[in-house]
Amino acid sequence: MPRPPDSARGTLLRHGVILEGATVGWNIVEGVIAVSAGAIASSVALIGFGVDSFVETASGAVVGWRLRAELNGHVVEERIEDLERRAGRIAGTLLLGLAIYVVIDAGRRLLGFGAEAQESRVGIALTAISLVVMPFLGWAKLRTARALRSGALRADAYETIACSWLSLTTLLGLLLNAAFGWWWADPLAALAIVPLVVREGLEGLRGECRDSN
Repeated sequence: MPRPPDSARGTLLRHGVILEGATVGWNIVEGVIAVSAGAIASSVALIGFGVDSFVETASGAVVGWRLRAELNGHVVEERIEDLERRAGRIAGTLLLGLAIYVVIDAGRRLLGFGAEAQESRVGIALTAISLVVMPFLGWAKLRTARALRSGALRADAYETIACSWLSLTTLLGLLLNAAFGWWWADPLAALAIVPLVVREGLEGLRGECRDSN
């Protein structure tokens, strides 16, 4: 029969569950606002940012479930590695799906087949706030993942940190469009994060995000 973890590991697992809960809650709010504002402003960068928030929500929910299962003693040691791989594959698949969406939508807009992006003050405020929230959550999860030796939590932490870069590039695109009317800065900002998203997605699928320390 599986047993609950010892007290020290249990504390770390509870910390991880709390961090994933905060990640899920924030990203649901962030995703709804970003997609809505992006649709109103015809901003592919902002819509991509919002979709990434939902990817982060799904990933956080899966990893949180994996941590809670171990915390409650519902998994044996042999199953933990399987759960790690499964969580990483789900996160990786979702990230690759996001990359495909961004390339297609940003590409068609740059070729003149979509509406030009408009100014979005809501998007600017949201991405600026995200630049504070996301790094804090990402590094907190990364420290916990190293202590737990959890590859799935580590992958999710880097996904959150990647979201910080996405916040920055999205914010820059929105600011350039608002200040100078450079509508093309919006789809370019979206395309700029594709290599990072693809890399993290492939690592999740291959299981290369596992912590070796």
